[in-house]
Amino acid sequence: MKYRSARLLSVIFLIFAVATLAVAQERRMVLSGEIASPAYEGWWPNEDGTFKLFFGYMNSNWEQEFDIDVGPQNYFSVVEAGELDDLSTDAYDFSQADRGQPTHFYPRRNPFLFTIDVPADFGEKELVWTLQSKASHLARAYGTLKADYRIDPQVISTEVGGAFGSLDERLRTNISPELTLEGEAFRSVRVGQPLDLAVTVIDPDNLPARSNRPPPSTPAQIYRPPQSIVASSGPGERFSWMVYRGPAKNASFVPVQMKTYTDTRVYSNSAWSPPFTIPEPPENNRWTATVTFDQPGEYVLRGVASDGSMFTYQNVNVTVTR
Repeated sequence: MKYRSARLLSVIFLIFAVATLAVAQERRMVLSGEIASPAYEGWWPNEDGTFKLFFGYMNSNWEQEFDIDVGPQNYFSVVEAGELDDLSTDAYDFSQADRGQPTHFYPRRNPFLFTIDVPADFGEKELVWTLQSKASHLARAYGTLKADYRIDPQVISTEVGGAFGSLDERLRTNISPELTLEGEAFRSVRVGQPLDLAVTVIDPDNLPARSNRPPPSTPAQIYRPPQSIVASSGPGERFSWMVYRGPAKNASFVPVQMKTYTDTRVYSNSAWSPPFTIPEPPENNRWTATVTFDQPGEYVLRGVASDGSMFTYQNVNVTVTR
């Protein structure tokens, strides 16, 4: 009897511990109600003397997505260093508000998502991205040419956990994949009418090379705690479509596209999600898909090609009518 009582108490304690852990995990993994924040990723010099600034964002939710049109809640400003003190939008010139930033915001981290070139004489100015995803919170990212923000392809790879987080020096000269769109970049389609999409993706330097490392297969491997600060993914060519502007809920892709953001939950169809395996490229490196919209409007689809460390983008603008 004493043995059974002790065993019963052990089971009760285990259930309590598991429940407590689940609650703690739920508190850490907020599905909705949090904010999206813009992120300045860094800069590098262009060959013509201008500079390329990299931006992305962090949506602190695991499921909630945002649609924020370019305007008072999603805009860019060019200001002198330290000029932004007032959080109001009344004093700003919105003629430069649209710098090609997204208006649809997927969950979690979406780094190095777009770039903006600034002139050679940009100097100490700041290119500021303002984003307001909740009425009570306004966030800003400050694009600057300060030396601490200078990056190279290896830095990008490290920040996205490319090649399993490799610090290989060869990644400093890694070349982004070559991405070629078939057809026009501006399309028109009716609601419910499938739109064919096709691209060719070539990795010119095959770096980082595709890995033969087997994916995690046992529960202990799949569900193990994170071993690094940055989520990591395997190397190898991959391609996926995302909705860059317009409500993503209105677009359906066939086949279902791999997530382009760092969803690290298991079996989440993300390159950062165990036990995901980077798919082999299709024949002739030609990736095909169809997309169907169930609501009219103006949409921008963004094709994302990657070797696991660097990214190349291609937009397709779609006008959907009834």
